[in-house]
Amino acid sequence: VSETLSTYEQAIITVEGLVEAGNTQTAIDRLTQLLGDPTISDEDKANALFERGQLRMSEQGYDTFGAIADFEEVVNTYPQSPIYGAANEELGTARGLATSLTFIKDQPDATREDKFNSHFALGEHDEAIALMQNFDFQPNNDQLVAMYQIGYLCEGDELTGTVYDAVEPDGSARALQFCDLGK
Repeated sequence: VSETLSTYEQAIITVEGLVEAGNTQTAIDRLTQLLGDPTISDEDKANALFERGQLRMSEQGYDTFGAIADFEEVVNTYPQSPIYGAANEELGTARGLATSLTFIKDQPDATREDKFNSHFALGEHDEAIALMQNFDFQPNNDQLVAMYQIGYLCEGDELTGTVYDAVEPDGSARALQFCDLGK
């Protein structure tokens, strides 16, 4: 007897597959899409927010401030949720990480790489990209792949500017440039 999976369960299976394949940003987008579904329960919303917060705070998530917002929403909006305690703990961890990253980027002797990495991990992508463009900085492969998945970098012959070579988790090689022409 096969039972039909709920919208939430289907989304979580997709998210797990995306994360396993190294597509963290796409997994975050899938959770965001799920959170926009008015038919899911409050418990499923709390769980989806928690999952998205964990992904945003993960090494490949690059959005610590987004994680803080997700955990705060669970704590403030769903205090009866079984995930409340874990969300409160993760909120403390995310805030500590944000404090550390902010401290690093604000140091007068911080290198451009330190500043870029801190901005990018915090979710301050525009600031990180400004550093990258102003100083011709080359992010690491994981950061380039994330920038491609988020939509900052694109592939295409019509694009101009610096080409960044990246290899996706599945081994696909990409020649990426900023999506905005001329940047």
